[in-house]
Amino acid sequence: LESKLKPFVHWLSELGMSDAQVVKAIATCPSLCGLSLPSNFMPKVQLLREAGFSGVQIASSLTVFPALLTCSSKRLAHRLSVLQAQGVLTETSIRSCMAMTDAKFANF
Repeated sequence: LESKLKPFVHWLSELGMSDAQVVKAIATCPSLCGLSLPSNFMPKVQLLREAGFSGVQIASSLTVFPALLTCSSKRLAHRLSVLQAQGVLTETSIRSCMAMTDAKFANF
């Protein structure tokens, strides 16, 4: 666990999260600690950056909804694309939509 936790905490800090935000994210979604940094988290943050989110916006979103990093990259990319096409892509909309079931998102 330590071999995954230290790099993950360091990476979140480099992303712009404060110590309090990191603690909150891990406490809210402890399963984050078991996931891979290079194959799971980094690609998702890259998708968010490519969609126009800043490091501060990503850090804020992860503090409020850390489970954002537990969804599949394919699901995240699709929802980012739909929200961009509809002109409603914001921190709030992506957090809300990622928490929706596929059926509910289809009616968004």
